[in-house]
Amino acid sequence: MLRKQRRRFLNTLLPLALAACGSPQAASERPPNVVLVFADDLGYGDLGCTGAKGYATPHLDRMAAEGVRFTSFYAAQAVCSASRAALLTGCYPNRVSVLGALGPGSKTGLHLDEVTIAELLKGRGYATAIFGKWHLGDHPTFLPTRQGFDEYYGLPYSNDMWPFHPERPGGFPPLPLIDQEKVVETNPDQTRLTREYTDRAVRFIEKNRERPFFLYVPHSMPHVPLFAGPDFKGRTERGLFGDVIAEIDHSVGRILETLRRLGLDDRTLVVFTSDNGPWLSYGDQAGSAGPYREGKGTMFEGGVRVPTIFRWPGRIPAGKVCSRMAGTIDILSTVAGSPAGDGKNLWPLLTNPDGPSPRDEYYFYWGNELHAVRQGPWKLHFPHAYRSLDGPGGTGGKPSRYVQRQIGLALYNLEQDPAEATDVAGAHPDVVERLKALAERARDDLGDSLQKRAGRNVRPCGRV
Repeated sequence: MLRKQRRRFLNTLLPLALAACGSPQAASERPPNVVLVFADDLGYGDLGCTGAKGYATPHLDRMAAEGVRFTSFYAAQAVCSASRAALLTGCYPNRVSVLGALGPGSKTGLHLDEVTIAELLKGRGYATAIFGKWHLGDHPTFLPTRQGFDEYYGLPYSNDMWPFHPERPGGFPPLPLIDQEKVVETNPDQTRLTREYTDRAVRFIEKNRERPFFLYVPHSMPHVPLFAGPDFKGRTERGLFGDVIAEIDHSVGRILETLRRLGLDDRTLVVFTSDNGPWLSYGDQAGSAGPYREGKGTMFEGGVRVPTIFRWPGRIPAGKVCSRMAGTIDILSTVAGSPAGDGKNLWPLLTNPDGPSPRDEYYFYWGNELHAVRQGPWKLHFPHAYRSLDGPGGTGGKPSRYVQRQIGLALYNLEQDPAEATDVAGAHPDVVERLKALAERARDDLGDSLQKRAGRNVRPCGRV
C-alpha cells in the first residue's frame, strides 16, 4: 500500500521547477524535454574539460561551456546495476535492493512498483525511450518497456557478458541485442552500437519534436570490451580507449545538433554523466580517475566521483563550474521539481551554482556495506576491505589482477586532500563523532551488513 501511495505521490510532481531561472512556468507552457546520456565506466578525468590527454571531446567541452559542470558529483555505487537503479529511481540502490551487476538470466530485477524517471514523465504525457544498456533485469518482466519506456533498443546487460570474455571464455551465453522485447540478434558487431544508439536517438527526437520527450542514452562503452566504429578506430593518440570516447563525444554532438536544428535547444534539459569510475585493471583500455583514489569497484572518490554536465540554454547559466556535492540520485527529484526518494532537487543549485547545495550528506554503500559517509569537505571511511591494483593494469583488453586491502577508520578533508591520502581523524575527533552519528542514522534506515544490521526501510527487488 505504501508503495502504491508513493507512486501516486510521485506522479503528482513535475510542475515545474524545471522552468526555473527565476520565473515560474506558465501552466499552458509545454513541459521541457529531458535528455540523459549515461556513459559506462567513464572516469572523472576522461573528458577534455576534466584533463583527458591523447584525444579531444569538443562536443562535451562545448556542452560544459554552455552549462554547469559539476566537480563533486557522485554515482550511487561503483558498479553497473546498483548505479542504474539509483539513477532511475532516485533512491540508494540498497533501498530498492538492486546491487552489484546482474548477470544473464538473473531471477531478480528492479521491482515494478518502483517509480522510474520514465514512468514519472510518461504520466505527464511524455514520449519515452532508452537506446543503450539497461542492466536492471533481462527477464521480460523487468525490461524497460515494463518500466515506463515506450521504446527500447540495446543490450540488457554489460557488453562483456558474452562468450568472448577474456577471463571467462565460454562462460556466458550469446549476448542479445533487443528491440522492444524481441531479441533481434546475438553477439552483435559491437563496432555498430554507439552509432546505432545515436541514430535511434536522433530519429526519436525528430519523431517527437511536437511533444515533450524523455530520451535516455546509456552507452555500452567505455565498458570493456572496447569497440570503435570505422570512422573512429585509429583516430586518436590514446589508442582504442580514446577512439571510443571520441565516438561517444560525437554522439553527444549529433544529439545537440539535432536539438538545435529542430528549434528545441531552449526547451531541453541535457544531462551527461557516468555510472561509476574507470575499471583500472584493464590498463591501457581503462579510463582515468584524475586526481582521485582507486576506481570502479570501490567507494573511494575514484570509484564514484564522475564527470557531470547539465545544459539548458536560457534556463541554466553558461560556463559555470559547481563544486557543491550532488549525485545521480538527485536527478529524478530535479526533474520532478521536488524531493523524492533519497534525492534532492538541484534546481536552486543549477540556477545559482555558487549557492548552497541542498544535499548535506552522502552515504557510500558497497552492496549492503556502509563504507563511508561525507558531510561538507569531510569523508569518514569505516573499516572495510577493498580491491586495489598491485602494479600496472592490463594490456590489449586483458585485465591484471586486483589484491584485497584493508582500511581502518579514516577521516579525509576532500577539499585539502582529494586523493584521500592523509588520515586526519586524530586531529578532528569532533568531526569523526558527528559523522559516526550520521552513519547510525543510515544503518537504522538502510542497514549495514558490516555490522549485521538490517535497515528498517529497505524494499525488495523484483523476482521471477
